[in-house]
Amino acid sequence: MRTLNQLFVCAVLLLLANTVVAKELPGSKPERVGISSERLERLTDLMNARVSDGTMVGGLGMIARNGKVVYTETYGQADREAGRAMTEDAIFRIYSMTKPITAVALMMLYEEGKFFLNDPIARYIPELANLEVALSTADGATGIISDGTTSRTVGEGDLAKTGQTRKPRRQPTVRDLLTHTAGFTYGVFGNTEVDQAYREAGILNPNKNLKEFVTDLGKLPLQYEPGTKWHYSVAVDVQGRLVEVLSGMSFGEFLKKRIFEPLDMPDTSFTIAPENLGRLAQMYAPEGTAGGGFFAAASGPELVVAPAAASARYIDGGAFEGGGGGLLSTARDYMRFSQMLLNGGELDGTRLLSPKSIELMTMNHLGDIPMGFNRQGAGFGLGFGLVLDPGLVGEISSAGEYNWGGAAGTTFWVDPEEQLIGLFMVQSLPHRTRLRGEFKSLVYQSLVE
Repeated sequence: MRTLNQLFVCAVLLLLANTVVAKELPGSKPERVGISSERLERLTDLMNARVSDGTMVGGLGMIARNGKVVYTETYGQADREAGRAMTEDAIFRIYSMTKPITAVALMMLYEEGKFFLNDPIARYIPELANLEVALSTADGATGIISDGTTSRTVGEGDLAKTGQTRKPRRQPTVRDLLTHTAGFTYGVFGNTEVDQAYREAGILNPNKNLKEFVTDLGKLPLQYEPGTKWHYSVAVDVQGRLVEVLSGMSFGEFLKKRIFEPLDMPDTSFTIAPENLGRLAQMYAPEGTAGGGFFAAASGPELVVAPAAASARYIDGGAFEGGGGGLLSTARDYMRFSQMLLNGGELDGTRLLSPKSIELMTMNHLGDIPMGFNRQGAGFGLGFGLVLDPGLVGEISSAGEYNWGGAAGTTFWVDPEEQLIGLFMVQSLPHRTRLRGEFKSLVYQSLVE
């Protein structure tokens, strides 16, 4: 009998040892970390008002300070047509909030001695060894601007030089990829000669794998001389391919094994599990913009269900694992990722990066190159936008904050000075609201210590 009892105890202990226990960030009453509950009500009231006035169908806000979650609030509906309320475990298409995750993946390989930041990309991706630069844009006047709701490239360059290229003064480096100064573009935010070539080549075709993507990209000209201009681009998707080459794993596999599983981010992936479809927030679009691209004019004030194509790759899957904008996630998962950053690369005893690497990633790497979007007082690190001077930026924040957002309106920021993380999730594309700024302003007005 004693032997049987011992065997039973051993079996139970073994079962417990192999049971995955969900890890949660600790919670706290707001006042314990210097935040006013009364002032947080202003935030909740405004977000609910934005549901009532039709600015959004639904959303989710989350705030952490000093490592403790002090605010998690849902607003409106995840799916208006199905009558499904927004829930804390709703899954969102985070688009460009994928980019900081990709940067962390690449920097993990940097810490393993796999590359130097100033190495030419072609050292590892030979498909990009013979890049040339288009004269129409390298020598012509173009730029990228934002009105706070949408961003676009202005100017088409020197059309008299269309079709002409030259070898760049130097080839783009890994650091250029991480800082959006490699000379690439996106193809969707402007109408330059290079943008048009990207669209004609179907450069972000979801049926291409990353090797095929860089092969096609290597046949197209750069829009700018490497290292001379900040320009939002497919550079982060190239980073995904670089992770594959350096690690010997697919990009998605690397993210899962090296980041998502260690940080307990089970709902962050390129494709949603069938059993989680009921948690996927519906995507909406401004009335009249369906199929018209990012700059289509709305025909009315309503938000309507976006075309099914907006969700197809997340449900059906595809070969393209886009490091620039392909992930799904939840507020909980992304908060864990953000807390790891604020902790200097570690969470719950799992370290992904050293504090010095996080420090390097969150310092300005642009030098004299102005940040895009006509933003004074802002900079860019290795995968993150930065606030260098809140007075010049003209928004409430702290110097040293790092951040980014997604095309459907999602946003996050990390403020080391205040030990603060803000996270906002919403789903409308093209996104035409001021919700991100409103959420952020009302988070900061709630800080009283």
